[in-house]
Amino acid sequence: MSETTSTNEEKKLPLNGRRAIPPNNSNDEENEVPEMEAFGLIPRGFNPRDYLRVEDIYMFKEPHEINKQEHHTDKYYNPKLIVRRGQAFQIQIYFNRPYKPETDQFWLEYLMGRYPQQNKGTYIPIPVGNVLKPGQWGAKIIHRENNSIRLSIMSSTTCIIGKFRLYVAVLTPFGILRTRRNSATDTYILFNPWCQLDAVYLDDEKEREEYVLNDVGIVFHGNVEDIKSRSWSYGQFEENILDACLFLMDKAELELSGRGNPIKICRVASAVINSRDDNGVIAGSWNNIYDSGVAPSAWTGSVDILLEYYSSKQPVRYGQCWVFAGVFNTFLRCLGIPARLITNYSSAHDNNANLRLDFFLDDEGKVDTRLTKDSVWNYHCWNEAWMTRPDLPVGFGGWQVVDGTPQETSDGMYRCGPASVQAIKHGHVCFQFDAPFVYAEVNSDIFYTKMEKNGTQVIESIDTTHVGQLIVTKEVGGDGMMDITEEYKFREGSDEERLALETAVMYGVKKQSIQDTTYQPQTDVEMDFQAQKAVLGNDFKVTITFRNKSRNSYTATTYLSGNIVFYTGVTKSEFKKHSFSAKLEPSSSSSFDIVIKSSEYMSDLLEQASFHFFVTARINETGKILAVQKATILEIPTLRIKTKGELVAGKEMSVIVEFTNPLKQTLENVTLRLEGPGVLRTIKKQFGRIPMNSTLTWEVKCIPMRPGLRKLIASLNCDALRHVYGELNVQIQKP
Repeated sequence: MSETTSTNEEKKLPLNGRRAIPPNNSNDEENEVPEMEAFGLIPRGFNPRDYLRVEDIYMFKEPHEINKQEHHTDKYYNPKLIVRRGQAFQIQIYFNRPYKPETDQFWLEYLMGRYPQQNKGTYIPIPVGNVLKPGQWGAKIIHRENNSIRLSIMSSTTCIIGKFRLYVAVLTPFGILRTRRNSATDTYILFNPWCQLDAVYLDDEKEREEYVLNDVGIVFHGNVEDIKSRSWSYGQFEENILDACLFLMDKAELELSGRGNPIKICRVASAVINSRDDNGVIAGSWNNIYDSGVAPSAWTGSVDILLEYYSSKQPVRYGQCWVFAGVFNTFLRCLGIPARLITNYSSAHDNNANLRLDFFLDDEGKVDTRLTKDSVWNYHCWNEAWMTRPDLPVGFGGWQVVDGTPQETSDGMYRCGPASVQAIKHGHVCFQFDAPFVYAEVNSDIFYTKMEKNGTQVIESIDTTHVGQLIVTKEVGGDGMMDITEEYKFREGSDEERLALETAVMYGVKKQSIQDTTYQPQTDVEMDFQAQKAVLGNDFKVTITFRNKSRNSYTATTYLSGNIVFYTGVTKSEFKKHSFSAKLEPSSSSSFDIVIKSSEYMSDLLEQASFHFFVTARINETGKILAVQKATILEIPTLRIKTKGELVAGKEMSVIVEFTNPLKQTLENVTLRLEGPGVLRTIKKQFGRIPMNSTLTWEVKCIPMRPGLRKLIASLNCDALRHVYGELNVQIQKP
């Protein structure tokens, strides 16, 4: 006896003095709903079979049927009904006899979670009426035939997003008769960008097709002068992905009643996408050691990551910014929030958000890595989600920055956004959430400061144009790049730009004014630095050019430091030091070439084959310093993909991946990955070694499921070589 009581005790959740019922934050949990809810004593001889009884409910849930077609949910690989809120859908109910409206009374009930409550939107009774009001719950009969009726049901435009359980309730004189719990009638309700009353309404059909329905995208990486792109499979319609995305909201413990609000969903998702402080989806790693997991560069899409997390409930190792952004994009598009992946080139990671990145120089004019804490990332990826912002003044709706990469804490957790892009552009950084941080990422200035022996700081040079030079996303309807820098900032040097900066400073973004410090730059000599395009494993040259605009002769003591860096701008090692004295004749230009040998960089090379050069030159006659920094990236070889056989849905075809090793060394422990939404699930294969100059060939047989234009994406990964990709567009024919 005592045992049973103790288990009962355990089942009861602890109540606290502030709430009458426990928190309702799991879409998965259920309560028991009685099939017969009596009004009092039931008289003898009462037989439920004498009354109207539901025999069957037909949901029109097949991809080719009316509901999924009209609601743009026919691509979801999910057998249940999926509809979008604020738009009518149909179901058919079969009774044990013809329905008599004069005497029979029935209604529908949608329930979510373990403690459904009407005022929280988790218990929704829907009486059958004569008219449907736009944007409000309701149901009306549109067809009657024999024992069946067809209903048109309208959901509210502010309805909670998630999975509802459906019951049909019939009134009898002695109580309410309900249908049995039947998971086949479960109904998913998603955001609706096609509905004008929805907070995520987007008015352009081509944009909806791109930002909600496209299941592959492009990640732009590299750096400003050498933009690279790779495909990413979002796979938001693949099997179990919708459930995995709903599970993320359970994991973040977002109250069910808050799940109709895209602002709240984005805010909690930006925290749960990374594993810091809440055991979220992806563990970040920027140290080039990935022994106990998958290297960030090896992933080809979000599906594997989300499914692994959904089954193991443990963070998936490892990610870097584009992986966090790719998975976040899948989550948003899957739930119906329009979303796109953004790349900001030369992104400032400003540790104290003072809109100023400090690079400290030592006596020789070299950068002092001990003192320099700020860094410029070659690029940083985040997301934009489209929604209205009723919590902000008019004009700040539209695209909102959300970022799942753990950089800095916000309200005590690693998360960022949603921050209005419009507010960032105009400097209105007082509006929630995290606008000052994003403003600094795209607008900081770089200060080169020399530390004197007595501790005073002398500013030698200021670069106001390096950070946030280019902000891009994939174009709508194609694989090209769209420049959206102007959405984030006014043109450099324009009056509007200065005004936006003054506004941001007024709203509390810290910025030291130049006037506080002694700073007289050398204006009559300009220095420029260019690096030759180079292929991984080859020598290349860099060129330093001086332009002396004055009538004086100068000599410049010049120092070049070449560093192998993470794409976050953090140095791993200095592989090249070179100093020389340059003679600068009056009113003329002079160039100096320096050769970088492959033997100098290959042993320490990191996965993104990324270098960072600092050049500092002291004009001996005036003591002034010129400084310039530049990132450069090596060309990495690509994978070749081809197909064999007929490309027809339901028929077997072959995909062949080829790679030739270009390095002067053997590649060991090579992993290949291949995936293509609608064509094949991710496949991995290990290869022991690929000798130099030899070619690896891998053939995979598969049966494509869906006709249409599809994309195959492959990656190759090993310790000596990462970020090797290939892709191929394939047109799958209808059978």
